[in-house]
Amino acid sequence: MNECREIIGVVLAGGRATRMGGKDKGLQLLNGKPLWLHVADSLETQVASIAISANRHIDTYQQSGYPVYQDNLADYPGPLAGMLSVMQQSKGEWFLFCSCDTPFIPSCLVERLVQHRGNSPVVWVHDGERDHPTIALINSELEPDMQDYLAAGERRVMVFMRQSGGHSVDFGDLKSAFVNVNTTEDLQTVQEHK
Repeated sequence: MNECREIIGVVLAGGRATRMGGKDKGLQLLNGKPLWLHVADSLETQVASIAISANRHIDTYQQSGYPVYQDNLADYPGPLAGMLSVMQQSKGEWFLFCSCDTPFIPSCLVERLVQHRGNSPVVWVHDGERDHPTIALINSELEPDMQDYLAAGERRVMVFMRQSGGHSVDFGDLKSAFVNVNTTEDLQTVQEHK
């Protein structure tokens, strides 16, 4: 799909990972491979280029050869800050953001989001049970609004996306592809079952 070839895929690996004891979540190994790399490898065939949003272990992420962007805002203000920082530092029209803790994203992710986007400047995954706002296709036109929203002290990703005229895209048929690995126990569970 031609439109997909213009999209920059971004692995969001810049959080504090408090539920993983503060360890850098993206660097935790799943079957011998870091979580972030599972996501990047899945995205690579779906987008024009890959980038990483990270705030720690920058050298380690840079060894991948992908561009690594740090938050422009201090104190880890959340996923929107990572998204905004990448959009400010990387010139592109469309960005596909995907959190590093969803290592099993499907090969049809980008195509389905593009197909069901309509005229919305942002769409995100709904797995049939819950929204995944950190797995989202976003147009760069939202950059100024995102900047204003964060400057006002707001942090809630879903609220921003809904206010921006976005909607979810149904991936209920692929629910297991959006399993989140948030804790060391989650990581152990997926190691055992995959």
